[in-house]
Parts: sequence; C-alpha cells; structure tokens
Amino acid sequence: MLLDNDVREKLSQYLQLMEKDILIKVNDAENPASTEMSDFIKELAGLSTKIHVEAASLPRIPSFSINKVNQDVGIYFAGIPLGHEFTSLILALLQVSGYPPKIDEALIEQIKNIKVPLHFETYVSLTCHNCPEVVQALNIMSLLNPNITHTMIDGALFKEEIDSKNILAVPSVYLNGKPFSSGRMELEEILLKLDIKPILPKLDGKEPYDVFVIGGGPAGTSAAIYAARKGLRTALLAEELGGQINNTFGIENFISIKYTEGPTLAANIEEHLRSYAVDVIKMQKVKTLRKASMVEIVLETGTILHSKTVIIATGARWRNINVPGEAEYKNKGVAYCPHCDGPLFKGKTVAVIGGGNSGVEAALDLAGLAKHVILLQNFNKLNADEILQKRVYSKENIKVITNAKTTEILGNEKVHGLTYLDSLTGNDVTIDVDGIFIQIGLLPNTEWLKNTLSLNSFGEIIVDKYGKTNIPGVFAAGDCTDCPYKQIIISMGAGANAALSAFDYLLRN
Repeated sequence: MLLDNDVREKLSQYLQLMEKDILIKVNDAENPASTEMSDFIKELAGLSTKIHVEAASLPRIPSFSINKVNQDVGIYFAGIPLGHEFTSLILALLQVSGYPPKIDEALIEQIKNIKVPLHFETYVSLTCHNCPEVVQALNIMSLLNPNITHTMIDGALFKEEIDSKNILAVPSVYLNGKPFSSGRMELEEILLKLDIKPILPKLDGKEPYDVFVIGGGPAGTSAAIYAARKGLRTALLAEELGGQINNTFGIENFISIKYTEGPTLAANIEEHLRSYAVDVIKMQKVKTLRKASMVEIVLETGTILHSKTVIIATGARWRNINVPGEAEYKNKGVAYCPHCDGPLFKGKTVAVIGGGNSGVEAALDLAGLAKHVILLQNFNKLNADEILQKRVYSKENIKVITNAKTTEILGNEKVHGLTYLDSLTGNDVTIDVDGIFIQIGLLPNTEWLKNTLSLNSFGEIIVDKYGKTNIPGVFAAGDCTDCPYKQIIISMGAGANAALSAFDYLLRN
C-alpha cells in the first residue's frame, strides 16, 4: 500500500463529502510505474463506493483522468499525485463529484465564457509547495469549461520531457504545446495572462475606513484581524494573501505548532481573516499615500480611497545578486527555491550563493539530490548558525568557497557555469555548474514609499516601538520595517501592535 493508515483514515473522511459518483480512467500499459499507479488507484477506489475505475488509452504512460460518470472533464494526472500534490488530487475528486470550488461567482462566469480550446500541461515536482496552487487553479478551469483540459505531469517521472524542453524550474506551464508561465500563480493571474481582465470591485465612492492595511502577509493579516476585533471599519489590500510565506517550505519555529508548511499556514491565516468583517481587496496595487484630513490611498488604477489610519505591511522579497546572466537565465538554471526546483537537478552539479542560514540550509537540502554542491560566500567565513555550519562541512559532496563574489552567470539556452572574483588573489575564477540557487537575504517592498516615509539605508521603514512612522496616523509592521528580526511570529506580533496603536490613535484624535 502507498498510503499509510493515518492518511487512509483522513482520506476516507474527505471522500465522504463526495456528492455523486465519479469515474477514474487509468491506462493499463505494462511497466512498473503504471503498475504502481494502478495499485494506487485501486487503493483509492477501495475507500469510497462512489469511485469507479476503468482501463483507458491515455496520451501519457502512466496517467489517469478523473471524470463524471457520463462526461470526460479534462483533468489528468501523469504520475501519482502524492507529496504536495495529494491535496490537488483530493480537491479534484471532490469537485468532479459535485463539491463546489471555493471561488467567486464572477471568476466562474469568466471561465465559463472562454470559447477557445485551451490545453494546459503543468510540469511539477512533488516536493514543490508552489505547484499545487497552479495545478488546482487549472483543474478548476477544466472542470468548469469543456473547452479546457489540464494535465499535471510529475517531472521526476517524465524526465525525458523535462530535458527536451529544458525545464529547470517548477511549476512550468505549457499551453497548447507552447511555454505559458513559470512559477506560482493564482487563478486571477492565469486569467489575466490569457488577456481576460479581472473583474475588479467597485471602489469609487467607498466610505472612509478607520484602518486600511496594505499587505496580506502575516503582519498585514494580523493587523486587520486585531483592528476588526476592535470594531473598526477595516480594509486589507493585497496583490496576494499570504505574502512571502507562500514560498516558505518547512516552518518549525511557529510556537504551538511543531511543524507546518508555508501554503498551509497561509490558507489558515486567510480562513481566519475572512471570518471577520474585513473588506479584502485583491489584485490591486497602491501607487502612493497622501496625508490630508485623512490618509489618501492612491491606487495604480487612479482610484483614491480614504482612511483615518493606515498600516503598511508590504513585506519583503528575495534579493537578487544583480549580475549579468541572472535575469536572462531565471527559471533556466537560476532558481531561488531549493525545495521546488531541487529535484530537477538530481545527479547534477549546482551552486548556492549565500553563506547565511538560508544559503547553508539550501546547500544541505540539495546535497541529498545533487551530485555536487558548491556553496559560495562573499565573506571570509560562513555566517550561518554554528550547528548548520558543522552539518555543511560534514557533507562530502558540499564544497564551501569563501571570499567568492559572483560576477557573472554563464549559459547558452540554460545555465552552464558562473564566474566569481576571488577577493584574496584578485583573480576571476570560472566553474561549471548546471544550476544556481541564490540565497542572499531579503529586500523590503518599499520602493513606492521613497518620497513619502522615512526609510533607512536598507530601504526599511523606520518605526518606533508602537509601529508609528514619521506621518501621524500611518503605521508599519513586519519585514518592510527596520525590525531587526525577520520572523513570521515577530511579524504577526508587530501587526497586532500596529493595529492596537492605530486604535489608540483613533481614540485620541
């Protein structure tokens, strides 16, 4: 059996939510991978009388499709969707059976109105925590519109396809046989890339808010929840709920929860947020702030919203090394997530740039997959935690090079090497690598505030112990501020602190 007893029990509980019978079509080709898949599907079918199975001829071997009993839906899995894709499988089973997907009616109508054939293929890694978002979105589109099909493809199983298409990052989506996108995307972003403009909420003429939160990560959602609990008229604007934790793998330092993963925590935070009377505004960006009798929030669309207080929690993003070749070979060998893209470099030589905790942890993760890992540090020693340094130096297939400043990333159609400056000798050194993982810290998302708020030399918003900025009524929290420690739990506390400070400001003004 592929499923252990705990997983089988939980899956049985989920499958009780199925509304109608479904039909799973499986190829019956004679090879070990197909046999394993057939055994998996039989095990799955044994958990519910509503799941029926039949053999079929499908484009890929092995693969299976999930259908209504009398109608092919267009949802295919080429590979056994375990790991992070197990949730995608469960949702597909439930939704094909009639369990409604949790998306807005406006999105449903937009998808149903697509008239052209769209055949999506998504190459994934089962260890990728970003891939399920894309897989689940495209599965929903296939379910809602007969003109659309989607196939999830396990890149580790279909290595020849991965190599022939030079796919070096997941998720990689192909549309009608041509590259469509790479990286995590929400359903609204997929539609926008198809030139289907999102139906934005009508914001003109909105009554002023008491608290307006900009940013949907841990700090922003915490601030919005605390403000709403005080009975304040609250809005939260974010391009994407969850923020950077959507790209975080294992989380082991969130007190009271021994282990969770970024997307799981982000989903839990969103569920908590939506249980309060918070006006959530997505797919919008703020252009600038202006202080008048209230704070004016100017959106990039030109709409102006008003609020008595504002809390900025725009977080941070991975820092680039800004050398020739980095932008050109992003997703073609240049990567930022070892958990997502590491399996694509199994048996190959990779470099990790950065000697802090994130860089050393990435090197350790990749050492279990790659043939060789070269860890490059710009300074004369690593600055990761001592316990991590001991582990990295104990690995025979990890080579640490210090005093190495990367100056160029080399490639043709994909990465094949890099050049670094040896600061001790002054010589340029070129090494051959198949992939490069950049792990050099964070950059605050504050460029839009340069002429508005006081920022430090790192671009971080300067705040006091109450989260106050230099503009009365404007507060900030989380990784976009000069808070010395960038941690999820600290950001949540800072968001709560800023909301309570905003509440106090409103009492006094």
